[in-house]
Amino acid sequence: MWILLISIFSLCYMLIALEHVIKINKSAIALFLAVILWMIVLLFAPQIVSHFNMDAFQGYLDENPSLALLSFKDQAIRFLTGHLLVEQLGDTSETLFFLLGAMTVVELIDQHGGFNFITQRITTRRMRMLLWTIAFISFFLSALLDNLTTSIVMIMLVRKLVPHREIRWWMAGVVIVAANAGGAWSPIGDVTTIMLWVKGNITSVPTVIHLFLPSLVAMVVPVLFIHHKLRGVVEAVPITKPDVRFYNQLSSRDRMMVLILGVVGLLSVPVVKSITGLPPFMGILFVLSILWVFTEIVYRKVDNIEEHHQNRVSRVISRVDMPTILFFLGILTAVSALQVAGILNYSAQWLDLKVHNTYFIGGTIGALSSIIDNVPLVAGAIGMYTLPSAADIAASADPAYLSQFVQDGPFWQLLAYCAGVGGSILIIGSAAGIVVMGLEKITFTWYLRNFTIIVFIGYLAGIGTYFILH
Repeated sequence: MWILLISIFSLCYMLIALEHVIKINKSAIALFLAVILWMIVLLFAPQIVSHFNMDAFQGYLDENPSLALLSFKDQAIRFLTGHLLVEQLGDTSETLFFLLGAMTVVELIDQHGGFNFITQRITTRRMRMLLWTIAFISFFLSALLDNLTTSIVMIMLVRKLVPHREIRWWMAGVVIVAANAGGAWSPIGDVTTIMLWVKGNITSVPTVIHLFLPSLVAMVVPVLFIHHKLRGVVEAVPITKPDVRFYNQLSSRDRMMVLILGVVGLLSVPVVKSITGLPPFMGILFVLSILWVFTEIVYRKVDNIEEHHQNRVSRVISRVDMPTILFFLGILTAVSALQVAGILNYSAQWLDLKVHNTYFIGGTIGALSSIIDNVPLVAGAIGMYTLPSAADIAASADPAYLSQFVQDGPFWQLLAYCAGVGGSILIIGSAAGIVVMGLEKITFTWYLRNFTIIVFIGYLAGIGTYFILH
C-alpha cells in the first residue's frame, strides 16, 4: 500500500513540476492526486485503521454506537471519511479561507490604488538596491504578518516596480526566500511556528533571540548570489490608475483609508488571535468584512459611477486566482492521505531510531518540507516528541539527547527554522512559494535552476550559524 501511495504521489509531483512541458494546469493534477490517494486509503481502510489509528477508531465507535452493526470494513471507511477526512479538510480549510481573505484584501487595496502610495516612495531604479530593499521589507514584514500574506503583498508591490517579466521573477524568488526566512524567527510568522508556539514547544522571546541571526543568514546568502547576477537599472513603471472611469471620482482620502484599513487589518490578525483565541482565518475574514462595509459606504456616496465600474468586494473577489486556491486544496488533501496512512509518522520514528541526532533530524525535515507540506511534517514531529520533565531527563539513558527536547530546546527551535526556511528550496515547498508561483506563473524548473542550490547553501549556512551560537 505504501509503495503504491508513494509512487502515485511521486508521479503526480513530477507532472506538477513539468506543468510548462505537458501543458496541464498543476491544480488539475493536484486535485486528481488528492482523490486518487484517498481512494487508495479507503481501499485499505481496515489495515490503516488497525495499524495506525486504532485508539482514535475505538473512540469514534464509542461516540457512534449506531455503527456497531456494520462490518469492520464499513466501520473503518466511516471512520476515515466521517472523522479523519473531515478533520483534515477542516485544517486545510483554515489555510484556504485565510488565503482567500488575504488575496481579496490585497487585491482590493491594489484596485483602489493603495500600493501607489508606497511605490511612489521607493524611488531607486538601481536593480541591486531594489533587490535588497525588497528582500529586507519581505523579511521583516513576514515576521509581523506571516509569509503567506507577505508574499501576496510584496508581489503586488513588485508588479508596480518591475515591468520586465524575467527580472520580476528574480525579485519574486527573493520574496519567497525572504518571506520564509522572516517567518521562521517569529512565533507568528509561519503556520509551523504558530503550531509550535500554540503547543508550548517554543515561546516568543527565546525564539526571536535564537533564530533571528540564522534566519537572516539564510536570507542574505542567496540574495548575495543574486546580487552578482543583476546589474543596471530597472525600467520605470508608470503609475497607472486602476480604472480611469471612476478613479478620479474617489477622493485621495478614501483611497488612503482603504490602504490603511487593509494594512492595519493584516497586521492585527495575530493580535486578534492572541486576544480572542480565534484561528487566523477568522481574523482575516473580520478584516475583509470591515473593508467590505467601508467600500460599500464609499460607493454609496458616489452617484456618477456605474455599478459595473465600481471596485466593490463582490467584483474584486472574482479576480482572485482560484486555481491557486484549488492547488492548495489538492496538495494539502493529498498529503493528509499520506499522514493518515502512517507514512509521515513512520518516517519520523525511523529518523529518531536510526539517526538520533537533532541537527540531522531537523535538517532532514526541513529538506523534506521543500517537497511535502511542512505542516504535517511538523505536526508529526510534535506528536512523536513530547516535552520531557526534569525527572524524565534524569532517568533517561541519554539525558544529553533528551534535554534537547525541552521547551525552547534546540530541537524545537531548529525545527521551526528548518521547516520554515527549508520550504524555499523548491518553489512548491511553502505556501509563499505556491502563491507566488500562481500569481507570477513562475515555472518549477526555472526556480529549480536558478534558486534551489543557492537557497540550499543559505539553508545550511543558517543551520551552521545556529550551531555556532549554541
